[in-house]
Amino acid sequence: MVQSLTYLQETASQTAGPYVHIGLAPGAAGFHTFETELGQNLAPEGIPGQRVHIEGMVFDGLGAPVKDVLIEVWQADANGIYPHPEDPRVADCAPGFRGWGRVISDFDSGLFAIDTIKPGPVPGRAGRMQAPHLSLWLVSRGINIGLNTRMYFPEDADLHASDPVLQSIEQRARVATLIASQTAPGQYRFDIHLQGAAETVFIDI
Repeated sequence: MVQSLTYLQETASQTAGPYVHIGLAPGAAGFHTFETELGQNLAPEGIPGQRVHIEGMVFDGLGAPVKDVLIEVWQADANGIYPHPEDPRVADCAPGFRGWGRVISDFDSGLFAIDTIKPGPVPGRAGRMQAPHLSLWLVSRGINIGLNTRMYFPEDADLHASDPVLQSIEQRARVATLIASQTAPGQYRFDIHLQGAAETVFIDI
């Protein structure tokens, strides 16, 4: 006797919707489930390194601010060491440094803010050094798959010239979309454009 097989239909895809905040940042969605939410403090006070404050907005293809974006931040410590077992220098990472956090845009203005320490240069493939940077992952309504990009610091222009990721960008004019502007000592502005003439470079990981 041959049994017939029933095949399940593929579920239709959809954007993240409002549930991304309920699941990943419930406090922002009005659900005060945890006293301290995961990822709220990227670099606690006392971690050695230069403190930096970064503000910015995410804009859609029409130039309107995306007001419900969630951004995950990944970075090395001030010596360029990641608090991850795959970094061979992890034992020397700054004690208490997490290197990961979540920030949420203001639902009214769309402004997001990142408070952390400036990372040091980190080794890449084949020992090529990468300039200090933050790795950013974005998700919000209107985005089917999380987008990955980076933010570099403007004062490291000499290191940008040899950074393997920046040098891999064929349209050289677009390199500027990954470099923040400095607004005051220790303060930076970094806007992200999802589409359009000023579209930020996104990285396929």
